[in-house]
Order: sequence, then C-alpha cells, then structure tokens
Amino acid sequence: MQTVLITGCSSGFGLEIARYFLARDWQVVATMRSLRADILPPSERLRVLALDVTNPESIRKAIELTGPIDVLVNNAGFGAASPAELVPLATVRELFETNTFGTIALTQAVLPQFRQRKAGVVVNVTSSVTLKALPLLAAYRASKVAVNAFTESMALELAQFGIRAHLVLPGRAPDTRFGENARAHIHGFDHEAYADLARTVIARLEDTSSPTTHAQDVAEAVWRAATDPSSPMRIPAGADAEAWAAELR
Repeated sequence: MQTVLITGCSSGFGLEIARYFLARDWQVVATMRSLRADILPPSERLRVLALDVTNPESIRKAIELTGPIDVLVNNAGFGAASPAELVPLATVRELFETNTFGTIALTQAVLPQFRQRKAGVVVNVTSSVTLKALPLLAAYRASKVAVNAFTESMALELAQFGIRAHLVLPGRAPDTRFGENARAHIHGFDHEAYADLARTVIARLEDTSSPTTHAQDVAEAVWRAATDPSSPMRIPAGADAEAWAAELR
C-alpha cells in the first residue's frame, strides 16, 4: 500500500486531495498548521499531523513521525492581492516563506529517501496565474512562478534516480477558502490610483458565470501526476486553467 503526504489539508484543495487518495485505498498523511483531525473520515489508513512548512523543526518532526512515503504533495500556501507599488514587503516575505521556501524545504527533507529507494513523486500545487499574468497579484504570482522554476529544474536532476516531479496549476476556485483567506492580505485597493482597477478585478474574480476550478479538479490532477508516469510536467486543473494553458500551445 502506497503512502502520500499532503500539506495544507485543513480546507480547500488539500482537504479534497486527502479525501481523494483515501477513497482509493492509499495511506494518507494529512498535514496542516493547526490540527483539525475531525475534518476527515476516520480511517486506519489516515494520519493527521501538525506541520508548519515555514518551521524547520516542525518539518523534521513530521518527516520523522511519517516514515517512508511514496508521494509528496506540496499544497500549503496562501494568496495576497495588492498593487505591486503598495504591497508591504512583510507580506512579500510571508508569501515566499510559505509558498516558495516552505515547498523547497519540505521537498529537500523528503528527497533523500526517494533517492535512496530510486522511486518517488513530488507534486507541487502552484497556480494558473503562472501561465497568465493578472493585475494585483504580482507578489503572489512571483512566489508561485519561483516554485515552477524550481520544480522544472529539479525534475531534470531527479530523473536519473527514477524520481518524478510535476506541477498542478489550479485556476480560480470560488468554492474554497483560498479567496477568503486572501482577503486578509489585501492592501491598497482603496488607493485612489488603483481603486478602479481593484473594483474591476474583484468583479471578475467574483463572476461565477465564467469557467472556474473546483477542488475535485485539483484532486484529480494531483492523482494523475502521482500515479501516471506518462503525465506531463505541468497539469492545469479546472476549466479556466485548461483554457489558459490551451492559449499557450
């Protein structure tokens, strides 16, 4: 029986990914910064662990408690919206600490066991905004583009060991808490120079008549990356993400 470790499982994509793998008889290690063990169905194949990807000691403990795994899914992250001119540098650092450095740190912690066994899969969940620039998301996009670049180069290094690395690129997901959490990191939307643009962007993001991404789409894309060796490096997840990816072909 194979084991997957997933970060950011308290809600949204991570929670759905954990449910998806559990339903397919995998051993699942669902991690989150603040433990919420009751959000997943009880199962002898499930472990719920506390993990703060920005804390080296938390990473060490989680890996020690987990033991050998077959697939790592780096999903933990958060969004922030602000004009590039006005985004606080503290927010930029927080974005990179979680979205970028957290992903890199956990990957580095897992790769030695993959390399020794000459097997394993790393799936990094980033964003479709890495495919198409959107206003007011410069810092967030930069943190995710950095993960894309890291993953693509890493994949070339790891192929010799039989290890695969993939990117899953979700689109806009109004039915998750991602947007709600991102609102806590909004800056500068009331600035006179950017207020009109902010209203336009908000209206576009809240438009549910256009194609969007559902958590199930992301779970299916992660499953494909984890279980299908022929899957591409980049897998868009959701109708909107797939449409953007098609524009680039």
